[in-house]
Formats: sequence, C-alpha cells, structure tokens
Amino acid sequence: MSKPARYISRLRLTGFRSYGNASLDIEAANVVLTGANGAGKTNLIEAGSLLSPGRGLRGVAFENLTKIGTPGPWAVAATIMTPGGEVDMGTGANPSKSGRRVRINGANASAIEDMAAFVRLLWLTPAMDGLFTGAAGDRRRFLDRLVMTLIPDHAFSVSGFEKAMRQRNRLLEDNADPDWIRAVEVQMADFAAAMHFARADSLSHLQQLASLGVSPAFPAAILTLDPVFSDDRDEFASSSALEFALLEHWQQNRGLDRAAKRTLVGPHRVDMQVTHLQKSMPAKLCSTGEQKALLIGLILAHARLVANMTGITPILLLDEVAAHLDPDRRIALFEALADLQTQVWMTGTDPILFEGLEGETLRVQVKEGQLL
Repeated sequence: MSKPARYISRLRLTGFRSYGNASLDIEAANVVLTGANGAGKTNLIEAGSLLSPGRGLRGVAFENLTKIGTPGPWAVAATIMTPGGEVDMGTGANPSKSGRRVRINGANASAIEDMAAFVRLLWLTPAMDGLFTGAAGDRRRFLDRLVMTLIPDHAFSVSGFEKAMRQRNRLLEDNADPDWIRAVEVQMADFAAAMHFARADSLSHLQQLASLGVSPAFPAAILTLDPVFSDDRDEFASSSALEFALLEHWQQNRGLDRAAKRTLVGPHRVDMQVTHLQKSMPAKLCSTGEQKALLIGLILAHARLVANMTGITPILLLDEVAAHLDPDRRIALFEALADLQTQVWMTGTDPILFEGLEGETLRVQVKEGQLL
C-alpha cells in the first residue's frame, strides 16, 4: 500500500513549540521522524494531534504552545486527502479570547468538533506507559479521548460537566441559595448522564474487539467501567434515570461535598479497569512489557472500531512506540499497522528501530527544530 484512502498530505507550522516555520509534504502511508531527544519530534506530532477536539497529545493550555520569542500566535495548517478530495484545515491561538479557532476550507468552523467529519486521530506517547498503575484520572482522560474519536460531541459533555461542577463547588463553599445550586446540579446531571452512557457504550463496543486481540504479540484485554455509585445499585436503563439519581444524591449530600470542598460522586470519579485476558490478571499487576503490549493492543483495537463505526480509519501518532519493544514485537506491530491501511506517524531516536517497516515511508531527520 503506497497511500491510504485518507491521510495528511501537507503540514505547516508557524510559531509552534520549537518551530518558527516548518513544512512537510507527505505522499506516503508512514512518516518516520528520527533525531536526538529534544530535537522536536514530539512537537511535530503534537501539532498534528491538534487537528482533533481537545488539547492535543500533551494536553497543555493553548497559550503555552507559542514558540518563545515569536511575535505572533501559533498556527497549524494541514491538507487532508479524503475520498472526496482535499480538505484544508487550520487551527491556532485565538487572540480575541481564550481557546483556539478552527478554519475548514477557508471558513471559520462553528465548533472544533467539525474537524472530525474529515479526520480522526489516535495517539500513544511514553507518558501513557504508566496508565494502568497511575491515577484513575489518567485512565478517565485516556477513555474520554477514545470516546471522542468515536463521538466528537463527548468533548462538549466533558467540558460542560467540569465547568458546571466547578460552579457548584464554589456555590456550596459560599452557602449560596439552594435553588441556584439546584439549577447548576440540573446542568451537571444532564452532562453527567451523556458522559456516562457515551463511555459505557463505547467501552462495550471496544470490548468486543479487545477481547479478540489484534495479534498474538499483543494480549487481549477485558475492559470494565466502574459504576457511578459505589453502593452496588443496579445499572441505569436510561439517562433520565441516572440524572434523577444524581440529582437526588447531590441534593442530599451537599453538606458532605461542602466539607470536602469537592463533589464526591459523579462520572468524574469513575475508573476504567483493564485485565490481561490470557492471564486473568489486572493490568496494573502485569510486567512493564506486558502493560506496553496491552496498551498498544487497545489502541490498535480502537482504531479498528473507529473505522468500523464511522467509516473513517484514524491516523495514528505513535511517539517512541518502538523504543522498548523487542525485535519480534516490533515486526508484529508494523504488520498490525499495515493491516489498518491508515497513515501512521512514528518517532524514534534511531532509524534502526524502523527496520522491517513495510509500505511507502517518508523518513525525516529532525534536528533542533529543523526537518532534514
């Protein structure tokens, strides 16, 4: 396969991270970026990750993306080749207010989520290697990113819930009017139910593929989502039933939440559990190598799920993915990536890590923010 049906054919960076100006034209299924640590490889794929909802693969504030010493705001522009033709897409700092703006084919997008109609992206970074042993919040963010790739509006539910919850916490601390608190809790419950059911539905579909495994080199997984409430009550048959239960709980427990200075129950406290299927072992107890293999297997399974459910196979951004894999598992990874028939961007310090990679490949050396 020389080129997939949908891929980034051009990427332009202005004032972004370590790049004053950089451009890359791509006519290949694989893009391999090699160079020393700190050369700017991850910065380049981070720019690509901003062609999707959210804050990209590092999750930092947008105002921190501008290259130091650059007079103007940062910008990322790309041309996406799709089955329907080329789509020009750009995003960058919004000088008039916080956040960022998006333009598609020269027109302002009504929402950041509009980009998902043309391209979907998944990524894997070294920071995610501790996913199974780290804090529950890391797994929630990982799960929400997977859900957003399937359901772009999930980003709106997550941000809406978090904003309303912060407002409720402030109102509780200020002993505000109960009716005012109730109005905010109604908003919270609406967002919370949408979040929970999107997570549960997406995880159910992903489980079907994750339980099969994508390759003998990458173990299959069992995925479960903790209940919203910890008192073993039945699962909720509808979003309205969950909304009612949350509203009732929050109203009855305002004193506890006020004392704790946070909301103690809700989808923001839910954890995702991952088990190594073949060993019947929680992922957090597996070896470092097994955890890495489980994580790669989940990303590959989810890429297939997105392709099956949306008709758009996501582009993969894999940062240092081959660094800690043995030669046999690296070859198995390259074979699994080829089966996806999508564009894959990979970074590494040594070109030898990508021996055995099949298909047309653009190999770029990155040195001090320069693409050679």
